[in-house]
Amino acid sequence: MTTASIEVEVTSSFPAETVFKVFNNFHTIAPKVNPQVFKSIETIEGDGGVGTIRLFTFGDDVPFKSGKFKQDVIDADNFTYNYTFFEGDNLMGILDSINHYVKIVPSADGGCVFKQTVVYNCKGDEKPAAEVLNFEKELYEKTYKAIEAYAAAHPESY
Repeated sequence: MTTASIEVEVTSSFPAETVFKVFNNFHTIAPKVNPQVFKSIETIEGDGGVGTIRLFTFGDDVPFKSGKFKQDVIDADNFTYNYTFFEGDNLMGILDSINHYVKIVPSADGGCVFKQTVVYNCKGDEKPAAEVLNFEKELYEKTYKAIEAYAAAHPESY
């Protein structure tokens, strides 16, 4: 099996605890701040913890209609969470799954660095095109900034 990957890294002035809490609410915030990408995200199984399965319905700015993911890890002590897309047209017919590994690293200045590694697990030798990987990297960076702006506008929630 072949893989491809992208790395996303965004510096934040918010503390790691806040960013972790905000991103644990990704499913409710992302459709509000970026509806052209995330039309809806609904929980179809679970309570939000490990093992929860969610259905993403993508918006008009994305060339995919939907994808299902399973929450693999939530570690509040180490500010990490991992999830895997396992079904949907976002697998492009060439992928078995897409693993997301997120770690929020505290900075000495009280802020943090949001780090996300996305691994595309290919069925065969065909990999997603470089344009697709660049598009997705930019999409993750823009979504992070939109979610951070939402948190800044709603400090009472975080």
